[in-house]
Amino acid sequence: MSVWENFKNAKRSSTDRLIGGVCGGLGEATPIPSWMWRAGFLFSMLAFGAGLLLYVVLWICMPGDKK
Repeated sequence: MSVWENFKNAKRSSTDRLIGGVCGGLGEATPIPSWMWRAGFLFSMLAFGAGLLLYVVLWICMPGDKK
């Protein structure tokens, strides 16, 4: 499965969530663990400010898993 297909199949996690489940869903869909996604969003938010905007867009656009 390609990287793009992993991102297309990503869904917000209902079990591995701190705020919206975006990083947990990305962690389940990709080989990168959810804590690394969280660290990347946090770094991007603190360094560039774009991490928060990207997180909110993904929160709105990613479908939730039906667990």
